[in-house]
Amino acid sequence: MRSSRWKRRPGSSATSGFWVHKWALGAALSLLLPLGVSVAGSAATASAAFNPAAFDFWVDSGMGPIKTRVLRAADGNTNRVVYALDGMRAPENLNGWEIETNVAETLASRNINVVMPVGGMSSFYADWNAPSEFAGIPAGTGSSSGSGALNALTGGPGKSYRYQWETFLTNDLRGALRDRLGFNPNRNGVFGLSMGGSAALTLAAYHPDQFSFAGAYSGYLNISAPGMREAIRVAMMDAGGYNVDSMAPPWGPQWLRMDPFVFAPNLVNNGTRLWIAAGSGRPNASDAPTFNTLNGMSLEALALANTRAFQVRMATLGGGNAVYDFPEFGIHAWNTWTDEANRMIPDLSANIG
Repeated sequence: MRSSRWKRRPGSSATSGFWVHKWALGAALSLLLPLGVSVAGSAATASAAFNPAAFDFWVDSGMGPIKTRVLRAADGNTNRVVYALDGMRAPENLNGWEIETNVAETLASRNINVVMPVGGMSSFYADWNAPSEFAGIPAGTGSSSGSGALNALTGGPGKSYRYQWETFLTNDLRGALRDRLGFNPNRNGVFGLSMGGSAALTLAAYHPDQFSFAGAYSGYLNISAPGMREAIRVAMMDAGGYNVDSMAPPWGPQWLRMDPFVFAPNLVNNGTRLWIAAGSGRPNASDAPTFNTLNGMSLEALALANTRAFQVRMATLGGGNAVYDFPEFGIHAWNTWTDEANRMIPDLSANIG
């Protein structure tokens, strides 16, 4: 167990813990709206870290040329492949797993080929209903300065064209990796944090021949729950000025198709091996007492509530194909996700290829 200066109060119990989490969830929801905090991104930031061992892999798509970073398995095999998905603030230069962590290197050392798609800010890695715009005003007409709502009318990825990320990952990229690198297109793994965690489950649910394993860390796995769509709306506005209504109309088939709570039967019927995790929202000793830590605590409390709901849903379906990990400490930040990935890797390795 990781050490921390944050300890349980004497006399606390599982019952009192329930009320603490209920309070934390309320705090998370109350913080989201006034602060414009990103629901699906890291609470902390870091400088980019380029890995010279990885290489750029460009693939044409309905969105234009898309870059992916690929790190080859140490033993040179082409059979074992995993896709690592980013969070909501995914930049256009590198994938967050390369920027913030050494997880890709660890995977490669375990003889797993790592595929890191680049870009897709606020996309949920979905095929969108339309390009992101507001009130019918085309993107690119607003100021290019600032962030959040100030970016609502600016240009950017997914604004002059329609995001088609699911098609890219399961058709364009999959085929190019097979044809140009010889990668196995079947029984791959996929994992992601937050936005990417939800997307990993979506990809596995609807493309079981491609993905035999899916991992979701701090994911929003019950997006049709009360208040979740509006929380995501605020987060997408803050992360690049995107409109959730352009992604999927409210409560229609397209939205429900993206909800892990709704499509959970697919994951059970497919027999997909799952690794589902969320932290407690309690900071560990390496989390400084800062505003970012406070944000990360609230965001992780919301992810934990969603993840617990998904766990109950899977249990009602008789799903025994998931490993759940709820560490005692962990906020919505890269140190939490790095630790979780390292715990997951042995199970991933045993269930792909």
